[in-house]
Amino acid sequence: MRAPLARLNGATAGRPRALLVLVLLLAAAWVPARAASAGQGAPQGASCVVLLHGLGRTSWSMKALQWHLEEAGYQVVSPTYPSLTHSIQELADMAVREGLAGCAALQLQRVYFVTHSLGGILVRQYLARHDIPGLQRVVMLGPPNQGSQMADYVASLGLLQPLLPAAVAELGTSEQSVPRRLGRAGFELGVIAGTVNQLPFMPGQPEERGDGTVAVSETILPGMTDFIELPVGHTFMMWNDEVLEQVVFFLEHGLFRRSSPPFSAP
Repeated sequence: MRAPLARLNGATAGRPRALLVLVLLLAAAWVPARAASAGQGAPQGASCVVLLHGLGRTSWSMKALQWHLEEAGYQVVSPTYPSLTHSIQELADMAVREGLAGCAALQLQRVYFVTHSLGGILVRQYLARHDIPGLQRVVMLGPPNQGSQMADYVASLGLLQPLLPAAVAELGTSEQSVPRRLGRAGFELGVIAGTVNQLPFMPGQPEERGDGTVAVSETILPGMTDFIELPVGHTFMMWNDEVLEQVVFFLEHGLFRRSSPPFSAP
């Protein structure tokens, strides 16, 4: 598959620094919302992958993953959900249910999830309240599993309070934040953390190593099956060829491909 091209859209120069932080955090891709699915009339027992995008994005941000998974033989359902206007619980109910409904419509019984950023928290939130029949494995890309220091920073800016999406307010690092309250992974989970900061001068970033939005330490979730760090940034990690290959490898084998010693679960 050809290496996907990625580019940042929109100029924010000249705006207040606080507003710049929110705009970059949202990284919105303003594309009409729709659910994309591949294939029709798939046989019973075939595998369905639900893709869940991150904050302020749409299903188009997951297109490279969709194409790669389809080439690998999976059926894909990729809903767009209104991440800027609802709480995490409401978003989980909307997005996960829409994804599962898409799999059911295709008569697919084996279900996988691949998520980016906030999308991973939606899966955890949904599984805290519901079972998912046929759930196999989950891969999370850059998930703020321990909350987000960036979200803490944005929430602390009084200027942005009227503009703050409910989900951002719930993504902080306090013990009361949604990610911190959801507990251990009770399912087969692979986490990919990025280590390249493509926006080093953006205020509010975690001081420790990470992908420019989420620190490596924030992606860790006790109970996860496997974990790997890759030299990618947060915004476009789901368009990186190595990430695409690692996602498929984990879905098929339950671990990431590596030459170093295997991961030891916390």
